Amino acid sequence: MSFQETFKALSDPTRREILRLLRDRAKTAGEIGSHFDMTGATISHHLSVLREAGLISDQRRGKYIYYELNLSVLDEITGWIAGLKGDRHNEVE
Repeated sequence: MSFQETFKALSDPTRREILRLLRDRAKTAGEIGSHFDMTGATISHHLSVLREAGLISDQRRGKYIYYELNLSVLDEITGWIAGLKGDRHNEVE
């Protein structure tokens, strides 16, 4: 995972909404797609971008693939951002 891939993935409002949908629990592509007015192929593309950026993971359960948030990557991003804010505070003093 690189920050460049991560921020590119986060730049799209549909992908941000997918992440929000996965906040509570893992979901299948069909469950995710039911929240959008777009084709399954488009949803699959968005899921692929999120997976390549490390923001989600997938796991096969029976005949379905479930997608879930990768909280370790989100923790890394928020830690990096918090570090920027902390560094700025220290420079002001």
